[in-house]
Amino acid sequence: MTLAPLLNASLVIQAHTAMALLAVVLTLAIFSIRRGTRLHKILGRIWVTAMALVAISSFWIFELQIWGKFSPIHLLSFFTLVQLFRAVQAARAGNISLHRRTMKGLVFGALMVAGAFTFFPGRTMYQVFLGG
Repeated sequence: MTLAPLLNASLVIQAHTAMALLAVVLTLAIFSIRRGTRLHKILGRIWVTAMALVAISSFWIFELQIWGKFSPIHLLSFFTLVQLFRAVQAARAGNISLHRRTMKGLVFGALMVAGAFTFFPGRTMYQVFLGG
């Protein structure tokens, strides 16, 4: 493992990575505490902010180019922003079932699945962990 590829990456990729790692840590924390508490709400707001920053920053990352400068990851980022808004609105409206489903979907799709793609050969996290 070497941090050199990340440290040599653009500031956008470094910020994107930092916010994604923060979201992973917060996910573990949020899933391990009681739902609906003040701490859950505080950590949830930070998580939503981190995920929004991950999604927004991706619009300035062009490592994978399929349609001009863009790729399916950019569609996922747009979808993530929509779903974050939906999840927050559901919680505010008291629709906890929708909030829970949407958040679990975001954790799985936007954090875990999208995160797994960062380990493909040639990508920064692949280089960090596998020295490619």
